[in-house]
Amino acid sequence: MVAVAFLVDFMAVGFFFYSYGVFFKAIATEFGDSRFGVAIGITLTQAVGAVLAPFIGRALDRYPLKRIMAAGAISMGLGFCLVSLAETAMHFYLILACFIGFGAGAMGQLATSKLVSNWFVLKRGMALGIAATGISVSGVIMPAVSAYLVAGIGWRQGFFVYGLITLILVVPLVLRFVISRPEEIGQLPDGETESSRLPRTKAPLKTAEFLNNQNFWILVVIIGLLFCVQGGTLIHMVPQLTDRGYSLLSASLIASCTAAFGILGKLIYGMLIDRWDVRHAIWLAIAFQLSGQLMMLFTTAYTPFLIGACLFGFGMGGIVPMQGAVVGAAFGRASFGRVMGAMRPPMAILHLTGTPFAGWIYDKTGSYQIAFLTFIFLYIIAAIFVSGLKVNTRSNR
Repeated sequence: MVAVAFLVDFMAVGFFFYSYGVFFKAIATEFGDSRFGVAIGITLTQAVGAVLAPFIGRALDRYPLKRIMAAGAISMGLGFCLVSLAETAMHFYLILACFIGFGAGAMGQLATSKLVSNWFVLKRGMALGIAATGISVSGVIMPAVSAYLVAGIGWRQGFFVYGLITLILVVPLVLRFVISRPEEIGQLPDGETESSRLPRTKAPLKTAEFLNNQNFWILVVIIGLLFCVQGGTLIHMVPQLTDRGYSLLSASLIASCTAAFGILGKLIYGMLIDRWDVRHAIWLAIAFQLSGQLMMLFTTAYTPFLIGACLFGFGMGGIVPMQGAVVGAAFGRASFGRVMGAMRPPMAILHLTGTPFAGWIYDKTGSYQIAFLTFIFLYIIAAIFVSGLKVNTRSNR
């Protein structure tokens, strides 16, 4: 299941999120040359995913995961194909919101984290970290692939290619290999064979129970702020570099290196949160991101910017497995889907502001500097909130 989650994350995230920054300027030129406008496209997609997340989360806890994930893959594949035909900015936004917004929510991180958490308890942090490397591997590969497609056949045809791949490869993969829980095939989490060797699974929580848990709201703030900064940084990284005179391929190389160090981060943080106080792991991740942001902000040379991007990527890599590990430990795998889903709407209030904010600042000032100075301040707020977390992921409840 870890391998399946890896592949689904690769395609669900890489075909859109990591490619969007490379397509960014071409889309802006097509629909009016506003970076704020293009940023709104991905923000709408994520907003729809956030609104639907509580419903998707409940469905993931109640129904076979393969059905939900396959529906998401079909929606996403159709969305990519339709985006290639969009004639106006409004068409573009509607397709992203209606098709890709639902598709990414139903087949992406929420679903794959639920799948992995069902199969692992004692080694949940490591399993989530390995599965989430699919996101980073896509970030290594897809920027260069997207740059090649934009230069060779154009952004429209590039999205159409991604749509066909999603429909032809991802849908059959999900239907063939996804198994919701190990109990369905006579196994137990972590490969155990005796239930006495495993912690008892928690009964599903009522909504009021997890909404009254302090960890729920603290995680919403921490992850929401970090996703806000990470999204704004990644989407605008390639445009920022091409503004400085670097080629699209050179800029996409830095984006790929950022994701490559994210792979290392996911693996290392996955191990740490199975053995270490999760607060220390999150603080370490924030420290790496902050140091990388400072280097990227205050340098104009290519190599120092690359080093800063790698530091940022290493810190960024740990956030996804840490969120899943904390939710699994604090609320149990029986409630994992609905808790993660319920977090999305309030988290989106913070998360979705980063990308359009940076685009708006650029349109107004011709520079990203104010936006990234603001991001540095948000890291400090997130680090303060980390001290309030009260959960031991090593108990793996």
